[in-house]
Amino acid sequence: MSKNHKRRRKKTNAPHNIGSPPGTMFYNGEEKDQRVKITLIEFNETEYFEDNFYDLSDCLTHVKDNMVKWINVEGVHNIELIEKFGKLYNLHPLTLEDIVHIDQRSKFEDYDHYVITILKMIMYDTEVHSEQLSLVLVENTLISFQEPDSGDAFDIIRARLRQNKGRIRKLNSDYLFYALLDAVVDCYFDAIEKIGDKVEKIEEEIINEPRRESLIELYKLKREVIYLRKQVWPLRDMISNLLRSETSFITSSTQLFFRDLQDHSTRIIDTVETYRDLLSGIMDIYLSTNSNKMNEVMKVLTIISSIFIPITFIVGVYGMNFDIMPELRSPYGYAIVWSVILILIIGQIIYFKKKKWM
Repeated sequence: MSKNHKRRRKKTNAPHNIGSPPGTMFYNGEEKDQRVKITLIEFNETEYFEDNFYDLSDCLTHVKDNMVKWINVEGVHNIELIEKFGKLYNLHPLTLEDIVHIDQRSKFEDYDHYVITILKMIMYDTEVHSEQLSLVLVENTLISFQEPDSGDAFDIIRARLRQNKGRIRKLNSDYLFYALLDAVVDCYFDAIEKIGDKVEKIEEEIINEPRRESLIELYKLKREVIYLRKQVWPLRDMISNLLRSETSFITSSTQLFFRDLQDHSTRIIDTVETYRDLLSGIMDIYLSTNSNKMNEVMKVLTIISSIFIPITFIVGVYGMNFDIMPELRSPYGYAIVWSVILILIIGQIIYFKKKKWM
């Protein structure tokens, strides 16, 4: 999967797009020198073909007209290759620009001879990772563009295709389009589930024994939830725009599945918002707990100070270097002073307890 969302990307040497006309293509991700892998999967109800290629022309020699095609491109840093796809499938220059600009907001666009969705594919191990995924649906063909890092969310879809499980090989490319989006949304569920486990753990730690390490972990979780929130809201908008579209590339029967996908995105948003509020509440608990601890410490110190103030006054008075003081010559002076001190200490303790300050 791609780089962590907090990591700063190393820019390529491509020209900057400030002042460039719309449709100008340049890759704005990390510099890469590996070859782009193209995976071709063709299938119908009875036949299946899968192979990897590193040249588009070699891939096209295996394309058959009577089968549904899924072309997965791992790597969008090769501008020349993306331009070849654009010419082959008559993709708009703005579409090609969006594919290679990997900081896009999730969106759906409907053109005359294809539709495209762009969204973030989320993975979670110890923290949130994301990469941009572009899905182009043309007649009987689905093309996916992603970054070649450490896998994707589609292994389960490939397994269903290979084993001919479910309805995926009985239906057209629009259902495959839905299946890939559904796999991506499932990854969001997996991420928020793992974040939920961390939220419960950090809440328990802060309530029982708040530590500075817990506060740092709490800040990290809050940033990850905010990042997820920034990705999920556009995702729901993208699915809503797709459902409102009257494109002929998505049949009415497949649209029913997209409605279910919209419900899933709404559930993810609700969960993310709940975690965001919960983390804010945990932060308040942490600050309140620390404040209460500080108040307890200050109360103890104040009580000790209050006890010693009159004692300090007494010993201060009799510590003065005057020769003529009535009590200095008394044989019982020392005992009397200590008696007064003890009476003051006991009296103050009884008073503080009566006031419930101790």
